[in-house]
Amino acid sequence: MKELTTTMTQRGQVTVPAEVRRMLGLRPRDKVTFAIDEGEVKLMPAKFTLESAYRSVPPLARPLSDEEMVRTAKEERSRRTAKLLRKK
Repeated sequence: MKELTTTMTQRGQVTVPAEVRRMLGLRPRDKVTFAIDEGEVKLMPAKFTLESAYRSVPPLARPLSDEEMVRTAKEERSRRTAKLLRKK
């Protein structure tokens, strides 16, 4: 087993060595998880969360106003209802 050593700051922060970051595919601002099991600690990339997805994809268009969202939802509901009626 290979061991890498780093120093903890007074605030409890450590730098994850570059070799470990590369191996785990970590990038700046990524979240990591510490898994504790029987006296051992494992470091791994955090799984997908809503927090990690927030603003990860730019919007396709400007945000809709509340009125526009209501109008769009009503139009979609009307289309679906008309489609169901045509099938009968």
